[in-house]
Amino acid sequence: MVRGGILRVAVVGGGPRGASAVERLLAVHAQRPAPAHDAVASPGGRPAARAALLEITVYDPFSPGPGKVWRTAQPRLFVMNTQSFYPTLIPSEPGLAPPLAGGSFDAWREAQRAAIDAGTCTLAAEEQAELKGLESRDFPPRALYGRYLAQTWDAVLAAAPPGTTVRHVPAEVARVGRTPHGFAVTCANGRAQEADAVVLALGHVPAQPSAEQAALADAAAHLGLHYLPPAAPADVDWDRLPAGETVLVRGMGLNFFDVMAALTEGRGGRFTEGHDGRLVYTPSGREPHLVAASRRGVPYRGKADLDAYYAPSVELRWLTRAAALAARQAGIQPSFDQDLWPLLHRDTLWAYYSTLARVEPAAVSEGFLEELSAALAVEGPGWEPRASEVVHDGVVPARRLDLRALGAPLAGWHAADRAELDARVLAYLDEDAAGSARGEDDPVKMAIAALHRGRAVLKEAVADGGITEASWVSGLRGWFEGLAEGLASGPPAQRIRQLAALMRAGIVGTVGPEPRFWVDRSARSFTATSPWVGGPEVRARWLVEALAPANAVARADSTLLSGLLADGLVRPRFLAGADGVPQPATGLDVTAPPYRALDVNGLPVEGLYVLGLQLSAVQWGTAIAAEAHPFAAPGEAHDGAPYPSGQRTLRDADAIARHILGVTS
Repeated sequence: MVRGGILRVAVVGGGPRGASAVERLLAVHAQRPAPAHDAVASPGGRPAARAALLEITVYDPFSPGPGKVWRTAQPRLFVMNTQSFYPTLIPSEPGLAPPLAGGSFDAWREAQRAAIDAGTCTLAAEEQAELKGLESRDFPPRALYGRYLAQTWDAVLAAAPPGTTVRHVPAEVARVGRTPHGFAVTCANGRAQEADAVVLALGHVPAQPSAEQAALADAAAHLGLHYLPPAAPADVDWDRLPAGETVLVRGMGLNFFDVMAALTEGRGGRFTEGHDGRLVYTPSGREPHLVAASRRGVPYRGKADLDAYYAPSVELRWLTRAAALAARQAGIQPSFDQDLWPLLHRDTLWAYYSTLARVEPAAVSEGFLEELSAALAVEGPGWEPRASEVVHDGVVPARRLDLRALGAPLAGWHAADRAELDARVLAYLDEDAAGSARGEDDPVKMAIAALHRGRAVLKEAVADGGITEASWVSGLRGWFEGLAEGLASGPPAQRIRQLAALMRAGIVGTVGPEPRFWVDRSARSFTATSPWVGGPEVRARWLVEALAPANAVARADSTLLSGLLADGLVRPRFLAGADGVPQPATGLDVTAPPYRALDVNGLPVEGLYVLGLQLSAVQWGTAIAAEAHPFAAPGEAHDGAPYPSGQRTLRDADAIARHILGVTS
């Protein structure tokens, strides 16, 4: 209920998503006509006296804009996983309320460089030095992106329209409860404030340990071992790890590369270019000996060296937006495995073999591409055996694509010992780095580029019940997500080159695929081994979990989320698997956009909105930074459509702002 002509909105979480909510509230409010004395409006559209004033309170222990993840004081060695031209806090999508200030990170980068040249830049000397060498296709330090977020936040607040106020409460919210007039937002220090509407923009929250992790931590505490649970790398004191000692690292995804950087370059080691084009690592002598493990036994593949987010030469011929959305528009709920994946599979094969025919014409027979195109055009399930036959007859065996094997390159292979294993992993890393350098001339990287482009279409097609629950659970999240993440969400290629140099220098080794971890109490050590690798197991007194904390609301180690669940104000979403048995999904149960939380009885909680990661049960892969200028994406001229999924989070924030402010157009 709006009282005293003031609409009070609480935004819980001040990172990029919370900042987007504030930016959209201000932008939408600026479009509203001045309210008449007896005009009506309300949060969520409920009848109430229209508020002439908008008061926004942002709750976060860290500074709004960067929040915790992008805070500007973190190590400069931690870089983004996207290039400078990619991210933005400010939307450019047509139809949204016009921004009041700010632009994309790349526009900010160029403006700051111009200010440096003019001698008017106010950034710290270290940040100015980074900007001087940072081009549009480079991967910026996360701390520098945090500076962009901080300055954009300041610019948005400076442009706030009359009748609005924004204040920051530097505290964590412990509880959000209902009151007769709206909500009470209570901080960890016990202070409570009222709000008419609440936006939960929580971002990453800590997760409760799994049973195995709890057992490892307990054993470490009793045996004098050192166990570092899953955490953001910027939150860990890496100086604790002793030089020269073996450290087991579980996980070879994106967090692993931060661990690697912190314990090598971060301790004074240096990478230089070798005469053979490979990197050479010169140790400082302060590094520990890292032994890394993951289910696949190898890290994520590195990104291809491109000047664009999507490879311009890769065009989706089958998984177009029109094809992906056709079933939904016809009122049919498709299956991922049966309806969507076959389209993307065709595009992946075509991207690989059309590139192969261009760069290695001797690897294919005359007329191969024409025969493949005809096979891929076959309707129904018959296309796949026909395409396999064409490939078998028209491609030399060594150059045939095994898409699943790309994601598990060590599957089925036995190593006599870890020396043989590391030699093979090193060869894999060198080839992956070389493929990244070849860019659009590498068939494997272009197959991955098709997967990457296809994800942008899938994100839109599967959102909000776009596919069956069973195929969401067993197909999209069951097998495809892991494959796509390992292939298309990898680190900058430079990180792969650095890892190879560290292996050659003896700083990093590996455990092997499908690793097993346990504590040897008699030896007082952590132990790791792989069933695919012979020789003795790896023993260490230190174990680092280089894994991102689980993004599952039911496992969240959060007083706020636990309280909301216990009070029945929110509930996890349940999805039925292939056996028809409902099981809790990772995110909250919400209405259709704008996303209002559903309570324990399945009823919408008016005025309580969800934005970002906790929407993971109704959105797939949309919880990353918003993409700048997604409406000029290359390669979509065939159906004339952009990728709306690129700015989905910003569009969600705009929809929430309109709903709170009672604006319908």
